[in-house]
Amino acid sequence: MNDKMRILHTEWSDGLGGQERRVLSEAAGLRDRGHYVAIACRRHARIRDEALNLGIDVHVLPFKKLYDIGSIMRLAGLLRKKRFDVVNTHSGVDSWIGGIAARLAGVPVLVRTRHLNIPLKRNLLNFIHYLPDVYIACGENMRKNLTENCGFPDKKVISIPTGVGPEFFRVTKNMSLRAKYGLDENSPVITNVGILRSVKGHEVTLQAVKAVAGFYPGAKFLLVGDGPREEELKKMVSDLGISGHVIFTGFVDNIPEIYSISDIAVLSSWSEGFPQSIIQAMAAGVPVVATKVGGVPEAVIHGETGLLVDPGDYDALGVSIIRILNDDKLKNKLVGNALEKVKNLFTAEHMLEMIEELYIDLTESRSGKTRRRLVK
Repeated sequence: MNDKMRILHTEWSDGLGGQERRVLSEAAGLRDRGHYVAIACRRHARIRDEALNLGIDVHVLPFKKLYDIGSIMRLAGLLRKKRFDVVNTHSGVDSWIGGIAARLAGVPVLVRTRHLNIPLKRNLLNFIHYLPDVYIACGENMRKNLTENCGFPDKKVISIPTGVGPEFFRVTKNMSLRAKYGLDENSPVITNVGILRSVKGHEVTLQAVKAVAGFYPGAKFLLVGDGPREEELKKMVSDLGISGHVIFTGFVDNIPEIYSISDIAVLSSWSEGFPQSIIQAMAAGVPVVATKVGGVPEAVIHGETGLLVDPGDYDALGVSIIRILNDDKLKNKLVGNALEKVKNLFTAEHMLEMIEELYIDLTESRSGKTRRRLVK
């Protein structure tokens, strides 16, 4: 077969977090490698505008619910007409609609990418979980969760971690940009990048602020992102009396710019798959403190590439932040080791190579051709 494929990603989510950014990165990356790639999403989804800005074709569907017959039939017709070789689904609703439509249309390869570390129930009522040819987990911890705890066959689940784009490796410190966020050039800046929703545990970061400010009165914490908890978290800042130390930036498209003014990046999530914000900070030369959940320890090795704390332990989070701010030798060690690890394991190029090879392996096997080397 010709190695150039026709690939459709489906995404039900309306937001623009790590999951949606990975979809865009994959789509643009494989498009740039010569494949035709399109995205199917809802009309008001933020990924739609981002995809169009990248020059990626977008097909709009309602994706109303799991058994949205109208969306299933429309998508099946689109798949037949456009002769797609691969359908890759991502969220719950679109995985039902996309999976059924792909099988009805006779698409050769169906893939599902699992971005969350929440267990999936694999049984006859959830028959959709039996349809994909393979599951991509965004980290080894997620892969093990699916195979060891959820009953998915080991041979049908592979780990392909999210990769960091080259723009993060080019980040240099630019203190003059701090004025944009009302920051003093000499103040320690601690950033937490992520959608403001419960699982991200922003309240843990906020509870650590007073301890850090006790040692560094000028310390500023940037909460970078928007989301459903914004007003709740702003009230918490007021109640804790830390308004002078916390800045809500809202949605920021230029995350490398944020890391160019950051001294430390923190992640205080209660649960994670494989967090992009942390490996992006590591690539940008910003030391990280993160909670020991999900796939985080695959990138953050305690005392080597960053510091880990237990989820909810805001005392340990504060102590770890102070420790890095107070110890240049430790900071330089963490930054150097982290950069090396990301370069070796977590680049966007490496991610794209693994995904492209997987797709080609599967499409060639469906056409009866000899398989290429399997992705490990």
